[in-house]
Amino acid sequence: MELENLLSYLFRWIHVFAGVIWIGILYYFNFVQTEFFKETDAATKSSVISKLVPRALWWFRYGALLTFISGLALAGFLASAVNFYIMIGMLMGTLMFLNVWLIIWPAQKIVIASTDAVIGGGEADPAAAGALAKAGLASRTNTLFSLPMLFFMGASSHLGGAGRLPISMEDGVSSLAQIICIIIILGLQFNAIKGKQGPMTSIVGVIHCGIALGAVLLLIMQLL
Repeated sequence: MELENLLSYLFRWIHVFAGVIWIGILYYFNFVQTEFFKETDAATKSSVISKLVPRALWWFRYGALLTFISGLALAGFLASAVNFYIMIGMLMGTLMFLNVWLIIWPAQKIVIASTDAVIGGGEADPAAAGALAKAGLASRTNTLFSLPMLFFMGASSHLGGAGRLPISMEDGVSSLAQIICIIIILGLQFNAIKGKQGPMTSIVGVIHCGIALGAVLLLIMQLL
């Protein structure tokens, strides 16, 4: 057993382990907690935000951090074998990581602090509602990205087609297809910052949007 092979596999294992924590909690927030908040009373919701959400967010954001760092290390081991499938997965994963630390976590801190203030007999922060909406949009966008991200991460080793070939090869994904795919993803990220949830408001909607995004990107890679 070569040391480089062992280290590469260990980083892959860490990447998968941390990713399960991160994406699992992302799905908990979107598929379970959000729906629960729609049905529960105000007191229960406040208690959950004050006591449960901070714990979940700790695992959520550090799971994202460890997934990102181990992914960078793993990409270094792959080097010239990196193909466009995995590059697209890495792009969406990076944007998801940035959304966690730069949008979701800062916004949720405002919501938690406001809730704690109300529980303690104080006044709610007027900025909390806007912060909650901002965090919700970024979280829905991460859920949207997660489906094609997981698909293309797996495709890099298990799916044929132009995207499987190393980027340096002439018969791989064309430059035009690469540019269009990146523009689509960055456009959705811009919406995560400045736009609206739209069809992503419902669980079914965000799942359908994620599947559709993956299908569109795959078709662009193979046909252009």
